[in-house]
Amino acid sequence: MGRPDATREEVEAAVRKARCHEFIRRLPEGYDTVVGEGGASLSGGERQRISIARCILKDAPIVILDEVTASVDADNESAIQQAIGELCAGKTLLVIAHRLNTIRNADRIFVIDGGRIVQGGTHGELMAVAGIYRDMVEAQGKSASWLGR
Repeated sequence: MGRPDATREEVEAAVRKARCHEFIRRLPEGYDTVVGEGGASLSGGERQRISIARCILKDAPIVILDEVTASVDADNESAIQQAIGELCAGKTLLVIAHRLNTIRNADRIFVIDGGRIVQGGTHGELMAVAGIYRDMVEAQGKSASWLGR
């Protein structure tokens, strides 16, 4: 779907970069398995990684990711983070996220509150000043330790 004219080798290269190859190999018919409407038989994290593979294959200069790790477990979140690293090389990536680990390494982070940008900078810059971003990072850190992560 990312590029219908792609060769099998190009598809497999994109899938490997998106960290999908291993779970695809385990499917009943591998790359030829029908996974249902919208990937119904895949987990949320597997669907996200397939979407990233499509983006890698399409090679668009601008990519928008909206809550890409919102409904995935820690293992899938890690694989998705690695896949995003492959996806964003040389591209403009716009990421909308509440899970702040998703954006920690961004070149520029903007905090929107009430429809307005209220803070902007790198993770380090935003952590160095009191504000919404630092409050959210600290709150997520406390909840992660409380949950035993």
